Amino acid sequence: MLPIAAPRPPETPTLDQFRRVVLKVGSALLVDRARGRLRHAWLAALAEDIADLHGRGVDVLVVSSGSIALGRTVLNFGPGPLRLEESQAAAAVGQIALARHWSEALAHHGIVAGQILVTPQDTEERRRYLNARATTLKLLEERAVPVVNENDTVATSEIRYGDNDRLAARVATMIGADLLVLFSDIDGLYTAPPASDPTAEHLPVIARITPEIDAMAGGPASELSRGGMRTKVEAAKIAIQGGTQMMIADGRGKNPLKAVTNGARCSWFLAGSTPGAARKTWIGGSLEPRGTLTIDAGAARALQGGASLLPVGVTRVEGSFSRGDAVTIRSQDGIVLARGLVAYDSDDAARILGRSSREIEAVLGYPGRAAMVHRDDLAVVGE
Repeated sequence: MLPIAAPRPPETPTLDQFRRVVLKVGSALLVDRARGRLRHAWLAALAEDIADLHGRGVDVLVVSSGSIALGRTVLNFGPGPLRLEESQAAAAVGQIALARHWSEALAHHGIVAGQILVTPQDTEERRRYLNARATTLKLLEERAVPVVNENDTVATSEIRYGDNDRLAARVATMIGADLLVLFSDIDGLYTAPPASDPTAEHLPVIARITPEIDAMAGGPASELSRGGMRTKVEAAKIAIQGGTQMMIADGRGKNPLKAVTNGARCSWFLAGSTPGAARKTWIGGSLEPRGTLTIDAGAARALQGGASLLPVGVTRVEGSFSRGDAVTIRSQDGIVLARGLVAYDSDDAARILGRSSREIEAVLGYPGRAAMVHRDDLAVVGE
């Protein structure tokens, strides 16, 4: 009997493999804990790393904490936990400073920054999700770097993400990023907390999140940080389900991305599919259709060729649905061709069916989207 070959260990990814990268930066890295001030030299060095990615044609988005940490210093709030109204006031002041610091750091390399403030509804409710996604993708298309933060000025404990690790994972899957980097005060996941257990082993590659991996997560590190290894593992679950690979890297030193490229230790969480494939699976199998669009033969051929569904190809609208809902797309003889997220409410869709995209504004009174269902929001049968 031939010996059974041991399974090959998964290959460790490298940064040059990825074309759309989300970087999560926490308060404890960005803000000096003792003085409550921005670490300017550190941010400048990270901006160099971002400029290097950007210069190679990579789309980069930053999820940045720090508004409350900066604002509490300006408002002379003392150390310790803040009440909700104090946190919201600190965020209102700190968001202005945070956006300015990121804008200036990136402008030094000729890169435009755009600020996006989100709440959970922006990534959980489909209508708002589509708006947030479209805005962010447009910024990336224009080669800007979106800087995203939770809108702490209006979020309450009942309607918030709770930490920017999970926020970063939601944003990464929303825009189809193929890599999420969580900068931390540790160089990855260990079998036990290394500060208290000298036998703890570093895990360079996590191919699957098992109950054993779950058990290895620890707690939060500082009063400036809401997260810990627990939230990072939870973020990894969100990311890999969306086809996004994730890395935990030590962000304390300057140029943390360059350090990883040069061999610094980190932990990779591997996704089993690509962002595009995961999104198609979600649209095609996880959402309940709210209506049906019947299309002509020309539109059917266009869908099979990878095109968007334009209003001119739609011959019938059935059901009551809202923008962002899933709909079934059928041929004239009733064959299901695809599912997708529709860009119009059912009433407006019925008004523009069969029309050229150039006529949309004249018919509806506002300049809607050119596609009834964009190709990125389509899951075609057989793909």
